[in-house]
Amino acid sequence: MTPRILGIDLGSRRVGLAIADAGVGIARPFATIGRGESLEADATAIGRVCREQGIAELVVGLPVEARGSEGEMAAGARVWAAAIAGALSLPVVMRDERLSSFEAEQRVGRMPRGRSGGAPSKAQRDAYRARIDREAASVILQDELDSRRTAGSLLGTASTMTHGPEAAQ
Repeated sequence: MTPRILGIDLGSRRVGLAIADAGVGIARPFATIGRGESLEADATAIGRVCREQGIAELVVGLPVEARGSEGEMAAGARVWAAAIAGALSLPVVMRDERLSSFEAEQRVGRMPRGRSGGAPSKAQRDAYRARIDREAASVILQDELDSRRTAGSLLGTASTMTHGPEAAQ
C-alpha cells in the first residue's frame, strides 16, 4: 500500500481532513470530525482515521497571521499537532494555512439558500462549514505536496519536517 498523508485543518469546533497518496501527490477532501473535549479525544479520533486509511504522516495547517507572524492560534496549533503526533507516533509537518479557507470557499462556492429561497437552516450552515473545513484541509495538503514536488520528494523527510518556520516545535 502506498503511504498516505493526512492534511488537517484544525478549528475550534471541527477538524477538516484531507488525504493524499504520497506517490500520486493529489490531495482530496476526506472528512470533517468534531473536536473532542480533550487532546486525548482528538488523538483517538485522528488515530482511528490514520489506522483505517494507512496514514504515514500528518500535515497540519498553521494559522499564521496576515502579516506573517505567529500568534496565539499558531502556538495552540503547534501544541495540538505535537501532542497528536506524539500520541500516534507519526511525523508532523506544519504548513502555513493563510487563505486556505478563502480558497476553499472559492472552490465550493457560496452557501446555498434555504428552502423557498430564504436563509439557510442551521443544519445547512453546519454542513456547508464542514465541507469548507474538508476543502481547506485539501488546500493545505496540496500546498505542501506542491512544495515537495518542487523540492523533489512527495513523502516528507527529516529535513522537511524539522526546518523553517513551518516545522513543529
